[in-house]
Amino acid sequence: MRLPPPLQFHCSRDRISKLCAFASARLCVKFHNVIAQPTPENIRRAVALLRDGQCVGMPTETVYGLAGDALNPAALARIFAIKNRPFFDPLIVHVAEGFALEHIVKKIPPPAWTLMASFWPGPLTLLFPKREMVPDLATAGLPTVAVRCPAHPVAQALLRECGGPLAAPSANKFGRLSPTSAAAVAAELGAEVPLTLDGGPCRVGIESTILAARDDGIFLLRAGGVALEELEKIVGKIEVSGGGAVTAPGMLKSHYAPRTPLARLSAPWPAGAELPPDTALLAWRGFAGADRRRARVLAPEGKAAAAAARLFQDLRELDALGVKQILCEPVPARGLGRAINDRLARAAVGVADCPGVGAFIAGGGESVKAPSRPHCQRRG
Repeated sequence: MRLPPPLQFHCSRDRISKLCAFASARLCVKFHNVIAQPTPENIRRAVALLRDGQCVGMPTETVYGLAGDALNPAALARIFAIKNRPFFDPLIVHVAEGFALEHIVKKIPPPAWTLMASFWPGPLTLLFPKREMVPDLATAGLPTVAVRCPAHPVAQALLRECGGPLAAPSANKFGRLSPTSAAAVAAELGAEVPLTLDGGPCRVGIESTILAARDDGIFLLRAGGVALEELEKIVGKIEVSGGGAVTAPGMLKSHYAPRTPLARLSAPWPAGAELPPDTALLAWRGFAGADRRRARVLAPEGKAAAAAARLFQDLRELDALGVKQILCEPVPARGLGRAINDRLARAAVGVADCPGVGAFIAGGGESVKAPSRPHCQRRG
């Protein structure tokens, strides 16, 4: 992918506004969202669209991404416009295996080399100090860029054919459930995306783990597809970020939410108890009620990896039922369960108190007691 002159990337507020207006205007040109098999011909079609500043749906092992040229500010503005994503939320830049990171980052600390050797390609994103050629739009004006080398063969083929990095946040409207299939991309974004490469269901199913590996230590910014325990086996103690300022993608308090209000339970649903007619349940190990149409079981065998792989698809199916609320059983906070809990906590932010349930803590994503007949509403 040809790199434009560096001066193009010094974006003032006025230039960003013009880029966004341009991207929004181009959205008026509707496409037919084609779901295509990842043949060499269709990968070349995708690359042609990317070089024209368009976006395509790209499968990865985590979730499907909305891919655009990471070094083209107009393409980045289009990503933000399609997703309705706020500009203070940075993007993850995806690179092919063997890509020379020095083209886009200034420095690679020793811990980062160790992590890349162990977990790339894979569901791990690392923060690096960026070079000037990386547009500020990709990093929300921050001096660091989030970079990942995906493990999915279709993503790798697309990146190799492009010859440059692709920005690819999840291919959904901002704040909503991430897509884990090509059909979910088409349902979510419709004609705003001309082509989605169908790489099958996502193997990992939740977004990547994000680390800041610096000379003074390694910091977990977002739990994700690589468990903290696995990372610490390789690099030792990792500090868990306590939140605060947004320094990486996926750190906003409210995120990953279905349209139906969602709340977490502090205990499993009572064995044999029926669900109220306006309620759906995301269970952990099993559900013994009669109406199983309104229940999904994340981990029948208690395996967090399997639960992570089906989390967003199960929530998407429950969201489509037209119920008034989705309740979620507790998930063990270890391994990939930590990432699942992170997604559920962010999805539950803004749920109002539910009569007859006990304390739903609005705005905190906190768990509640098992309900009798809750009626939850999402705060506007």
